[in-house]
Amino acid sequence: MSPRRVQQRRTAGWRKPENTISVARPSRYGNPFRVDPGTVYGYGWVDLREHPIGARLPALEEWAVYSSHAPASGAVEHAVDLFRTYTQVVSRDEPEAFERWIAPLHGKNLMCFCPLDQPCHADVLLELANGSTR
Repeated sequence: MSPRRVQQRRTAGWRKPENTISVARPSRYGNPFRVDPGTVYGYGWVDLREHPIGARLPALEEWAVYSSHAPASGAVEHAVDLFRTYTQVVSRDEPEAFERWIAPLHGKNLMCFCPLDQPCHADVLLELANGSTR
């Protein structure tokens, strides 16, 4: 069975499936671009590039605003696209660090709190870790 995305839950009795890694914030795989109804916020590109991929990023007093969308689903798609771009830049500029970061995800299910019927950065990670170009 191919690795898949799992929706992480905080309900009593729910258990993480076998062979599954959380990629939600604040894990080292969390998306540094956040969505607050209709608006995408995140670290500025300079701030992101000053820290190794997967490093815990310091708290910010002021977030960069990337875009606003109506409907809000456009913001989710944009945040995922920004994450994809971020990983492409790091894999191009720092291929060894990128490979060390992505390797533990190979063959694993990935879980995040995003609803399964919406885009999620975990989809990008699944593609990167398993060589899929779906």
